[in-house]
Amino acid sequence: MSKRIELCTPRLALRPADLTYLHTTHAYAGNLENTRFMMYLPYADLAETAAFLQDAQVQWAMALPERYEFVILLDGRHIGGMTLYMQEDRTEAELGWVLHRDYWRRGYVTEAALALMTFAREQLGVRRIFACCDSENVASFKTMEKLGMRLCKDDGVRTNRSMGEARRCELTYEIRFPQ
Repeated sequence: MSKRIELCTPRLALRPADLTYLHTTHAYAGNLENTRFMMYLPYADLAETAAFLQDAQVQWAMALPERYEFVILLDGRHIGGMTLYMQEDRTEAELGWVLHRDYWRRGYVTEAALALMTFAREQLGVRRIFACCDSENVASFKTMEKLGMRLCKDDGVRTNRSMGEARRCELTYEIRFPQ
């Protein structure tokens, strides 16, 4: 895949994540309130955010990345991130996202996710996309439903970095595409 992939929607652009977006990524990924339902967030400091973005750059340089990490841009402003984690056989992928709280409830995640799902299906040959969330993250599971995903598992267990060792219920949603 080309490092210059750009996915466009009527309002948004999705571009490969890199260190150019260090401070704007940390603005949402390092914010406790913004990431309270996230498993691996918030990032503790800029160094941890930089390590994440450096790894994203390494992935983008690979012929077949294990992870496609995009930034979400609105009128050139970086407002969030979206990831496609390829599974081993590359016919399945996990979709994930995080959006700066200043941009919640405007349909940006749904719009960006639909573009990424189309890319995954048409360019990568993905046949199943799934996404997971904390059972109390109503906005996320409602977004999954808007994307056409259906609940396939509601008995998963997770811990969210921001909540310490507390065990939480995890929901998994999926969508399957015809061959």
